[in-house]
Amino acid sequence: MASKSEDIPMGLRQDRDDQSFLPQPASAPKDRGHPLPLIVAVVVFYFVISLSVVFLNKIIMSGSDFEYPLFITWYQLVVALVLLLIWGHLGKTNKLFSIIPPYEFDTNIAKRVAPLTFVYVMMLALNNLCLKYVEVTFYQVARSLSINFTILFTYLILGKTTSAPALVACIIVFFGFAIGSYGEINFSWAGIFYGVGSSAFVALYGIYVQKTLSVVDNNQWKLLHYNTTLAIMFLFPLVLFSGELGEIMSQSESIYDMGFWILMTITGITGFGINIAMFLQVKYTSALTNTICGTAKACVQTILAAMIFRNPISDLNALGIILALFGSGYYGWVRYKERQAK
Repeated sequence: MASKSEDIPMGLRQDRDDQSFLPQPASAPKDRGHPLPLIVAVVVFYFVISLSVVFLNKIIMSGSDFEYPLFITWYQLVVALVLLLIWGHLGKTNKLFSIIPPYEFDTNIAKRVAPLTFVYVMMLALNNLCLKYVEVTFYQVARSLSINFTILFTYLILGKTTSAPALVACIIVFFGFAIGSYGEINFSWAGIFYGVGSSAFVALYGIYVQKTLSVVDNNQWKLLHYNTTLAIMFLFPLVLFSGELGEIMSQSESIYDMGFWILMTITGITGFGINIAMFLQVKYTSALTNTICGTAKACVQTILAAMIFRNPISDLNALGIILALFGSGYYGWVRYKERQAK
């Protein structure tokens, strides 16, 4: 689910909106190695899927009486697991679906993946909670600090320092966050809290993915099997104890609306589709294209949000958004150049 694209330490490519984490190849393929129409199709597919995740989630939580972000996250995980099961089964006989291996779940492996899943659940839950309380135009800014947390956790957990240009990008993003928050017309402390929390867990998740990949033979799809299954198990008690399930059964009229469940299912499908879109983008485009696409998508998302939801934007808010986007894009460029130098 499940972005504004950045590089996670130790070779992971991550999109913050979508919570899609795929290992970055040591040598990214060059754009000219594939037909231009194919590259364009892959980029367009990524844009459509990535933007759909954010806007559909916002529509569900603001356009109906169904303001239950934990249950929404849990249901979308269930949809993703069903798709993983179907895709993995089809891959046994159809080469087109062979990128995802057949479903597997070993309890010994699951125990080793569980710490990562805890971080994953917190990341997804806080992400949707943030989206509930902030406007989509400000959503980019509210969750922009994942770059700062990535640099912090990389030093504290991995003992790795960050280059001066990357630190400059970090400072720009922080000022964008501060100015954008101060200038936000529909300011929400809850939205800020959940956005900062989500940013922290996004950064932690990027680090823990790399530490956990070896448990599943460095196969990101196998990791997705375990992560999704365990996340469903971990999140359901939260849905119960939060009181959301009881309120849904007693107060929400949306559960009797077939159109609502279709929308929920489509949103779950788009959340799963992000993994496919990122896989294709890493496979058929270059690292530079990935960086540009992430930043461009963030700009398009902000502009579309202002047009569709007609969110009011103050001058300070606009300046904060621009700084956060510029800082994120600059950070992606710096990390790309550093990878090229290596």
